[in-house]
Amino acid sequence: MTIKPVKLDIEKNGEVQVDSIYRLIILAGLRSKQLLRGSTPRIKADPLKRKNTSIALEELRQGLVSFTVNGKGAVAEERITS
Repeated sequence: MTIKPVKLDIEKNGEVQVDSIYRLIILAGLRSKQLLRGSTPRIKADPLKRKNTSIALEELRQGLVSFTVNGKGAVAEERITS
């Protein structure tokens, strides 16, 4: 089994979206929890065929999830809007 490297779209329209793969994981986890709690997906996705984690990653890849980073580099969870 080979694992393909993930190409991360760091910039979109000149704005930095996600600055590291670690922040991407944190954001995807937070968004996945929101989806689990009943938030509406921002992409067209069949919940029987796609899991919340893959939906969250696709939303982040497309730049559909807004977030802020506080001064210490931590992601402010409440800023990820559903």
